[in-house]
Amino acid sequence: MSTKKVTTAEHAVSLIPDGATIAVEGFVGSCFSEELAIALEQRYLETGAPTDITLIYAAGIGDGQERGLNRLAHVGLLKRVIGGHWGLSPKLGKLAIDGEIEAYNLPQGTLAQLFRASAGGRPGVTTHVGLKTYVDPRNGGGKMNSRTTEDLVSLTEIDGIEYLFYQSSRIDVAFVRGTVADTRGNLVLSKEALKLENLAIAQAAHNNGGIVIAQDEKTAEFGSLRARDVVVPGILVDFVVESRPENHWQTYSEPFNPAYSGSLRIPSDSIEVMPLNGRKVVSRRAAMELQDAAVVNLGIGMPEGIASVAAEEGVLDRLTLTVEPGPVGGIPAGGLAFGAASNVEALMDQPSQFDFYDGGGLDLAFLGLAQVDADGNLNVSKFGPKFAGCGGFINITQNAKRVFYAGTFTAGGLEVSVDDGLLRIVQEGRIHKFVKQVEHRTFSGERALETGQPVMYITERAVFELTERGLTLTEIAPGIDIERDIFAHMDFKPLVSSSLKTMDSRIFSPSLMGLTLS
Repeated sequence: MSTKKVTTAEHAVSLIPDGATIAVEGFVGSCFSEELAIALEQRYLETGAPTDITLIYAAGIGDGQERGLNRLAHVGLLKRVIGGHWGLSPKLGKLAIDGEIEAYNLPQGTLAQLFRASAGGRPGVTTHVGLKTYVDPRNGGGKMNSRTTEDLVSLTEIDGIEYLFYQSSRIDVAFVRGTVADTRGNLVLSKEALKLENLAIAQAAHNNGGIVIAQDEKTAEFGSLRARDVVVPGILVDFVVESRPENHWQTYSEPFNPAYSGSLRIPSDSIEVMPLNGRKVVSRRAAMELQDAAVVNLGIGMPEGIASVAAEEGVLDRLTLTVEPGPVGGIPAGGLAFGAASNVEALMDQPSQFDFYDGGGLDLAFLGLAQVDADGNLNVSKFGPKFAGCGGFINITQNAKRVFYAGTFTAGGLEVSVDDGLLRIVQEGRIHKFVKQVEHRTFSGERALETGQPVMYITERAVFELTERGLTLTEIAPGIDIERDIFAHMDFKPLVSSSLKTMDSRIFSPSLMGLTLS
């Protein structure tokens, strides 16, 4: 066994051949090997090599500007990209939209599981996840442009039941990251916010005869690490690269937050109390659907406010919040630290978290609401030339026992106020979210009805539920006129429940709601 594994980023990436398939881990900025990405980009810009790379990753990696996978967005360097979320790497997304590369957008959880399949020499993953969405080969198979022709997803049947088969890929190079590696490559994650799929992609590359490069913060002598702390064993690691501090931030929000690594606990009342505005109205109405002892997933953006409301109402400790990259319990972080969490009870690796999700472990899921149609289909992944991708959305929404979509009724300049217990539209949004047909089907209303999954759509002025007859209006906010403020800003007229009611007045009061959980 070689003990001469410690090297420079430049030397490590110089060994990547043309046409290699590179797997990377990362979630926004957590656990991404920034030092290695910088070195690979510099090598390509200076030498024109390597070329025709296939890049595979599960979660969105980037800051929406320059960092993360944005660094690898070069025509020639990349031939094909298979990713779960593209919104945080707009430079990469532009290559896909412009047809400069072959590009696939597949469910984040399934991609994480595919790394394990590759490691174990299995041909792929068979799952119900993605049926009747845009990932289904009958709806495009996750291909993002006309340049992309190979089918990576196929329809199959087992005992007369439909499933999707996702083909695994041979991994040639793995970029993994930890806090400390020893000189034999044993890797610990003591200051990292997440575990992700570093072990799976290291196994996949190693077992395929490839190269595993580990980025660390500090390098230690062999024998100085506790064996039980090692997450990626040195037998899998070929090279260790010690990163510069600026390229090893814990998240893209800050260099290090000890609460995210479990080094300290923060007070549960440290969550900021929201002012009484449209976002709080949505969050409060959504929080009324929380259940005692429920296991919950809160998506990024609008759903983050639900945790704030639950904390303010004193019920947060009666729930178990989870985040798709692995945290179980605690308080999820937001913004560019999304994916991390404080006060966690446990931290799974990402493939295992999605095993839990896909098998129905989530009681409740609250996700953002971007575009809805009359059949209850939802689009959060593609809007004209802007492609965000699905991330973990499909895994989460197809498998939670109950799913809720939370967001404003319109977008683009919407302003609302709450006065004397009434909701008032100060300025209407320019963009209709309720459309005749969604542009991209990230969630299938038809599939939800087939499986008997309850679905609710919560906005500041109206609440809808999915029924066998279609999207049905069930509640309106006090102060809202159904014709002027709802129907006039929808591209279709929804069904109206025979028991239409006014939203709970406590939602629109400046005082606490006195929220109780059933």
